[in-house]
Amino acid sequence: MLCEQCNEQEATVHMTRYINGNKTEIHLCQECARNRGDINIFNPFTINDLLSEFLDMVSHPTDSGVSGDIKCDSCGMTYSRFRKLGRLGCEDCYRYFNRELDPVVNKIQGGTRHTGKVPSRMGFSYRLKREIEQLRGKLLDAVETEAFEKAANYRDEIRELERELKRWQEEGA
Repeated sequence: MLCEQCNEQEATVHMTRYINGNKTEIHLCQECARNRGDINIFNPFTINDLLSEFLDMVSHPTDSGVSGDIKCDSCGMTYSRFRKLGRLGCEDCYRYFNRELDPVVNKIQGGTRHTGKVPSRMGFSYRLKREIEQLRGKLLDAVETEAFEKAANYRDEIRELERELKRWQEEGA
């Protein structure tokens, strides 16, 4: 495919934009893309730059006139320094910056709760507890929709898993 601007060189830059629901595509050679003022894809960026962009997209109490900067008591990292560096100072920073980090994690991952696979090293009890929690959610849904047979089945499954978990914990495994 030839560049849509010069019609001479091979198009190697392909952009798709959605503006107000309208999709526009453009196919350019590197030289024409570099000469355009509205796109700048040739400056290298780091993951820290990307994280900083996400942090800037979310409003922060430290940006809205609150005096002082939130600081981790364990390592001394301030929230503004974290925003510049793109990484936390220690494991306690997650607790100190929790209020600021939650909206960012929500925006990036769509939630702050892990719902993916559980590594086998996490242990049997963790998987059982998670399965019980999922079944409780299904039980509540079944009760709300008055699907009482399903609800009874979920209740029975939960009881069995709870007994299994209790046996496992008593054995000290």
